[in-house]
Amino acid sequence: MSIQNNNKIYVRDVMVPQGKFPLINKSTIFKEALEEMGKHGLGILCIIDENNKFCGIITDGDIRRKLLKVQKPFSAFFADDASTHCIKEPVCCNENDSLNSAIKLMGEKQVWDLPVIDKDQQLIGLLHLHPAVKALLER
Repeated sequence: MSIQNNNKIYVRDVMVPQGKFPLINKSTIFKEALEEMGKHGLGILCIIDENNKFCGIITDGDIRRKLLKVQKPFSAFFADDASTHCIKEPVCCNENDSLNSAIKLMGEKQVWDLPVIDKDQQLIGLLHLHPAVKALLER
């Protein structure tokens, strides 16, 4: 983690880069999505298309709510595309946002994670609350 010399911390300084959080293609089946999510222990999964364009997220809470709402056998549920069950327009941030503003947004929206996207809607990282707070405390 590299903190800027001007004492202002940006999202890019503490975001988790691709490859370090669960990420799947939008056509991945839900069962495989859950398996990928379980490998990382963050409680969130990001979904992209074949061009790395951000498509949405699935969280542990989304899964719980979906299981209660969707009345069909588990086997049928698990065979669905993951994108069928994702939040398609979650709250996101930009790598050039200040860490303070991103954490404030997390608090307002009551979320622990923010996908980090660029101006072209490309997913470039994930801001997770724990490293963000740690960076502020170490400042």
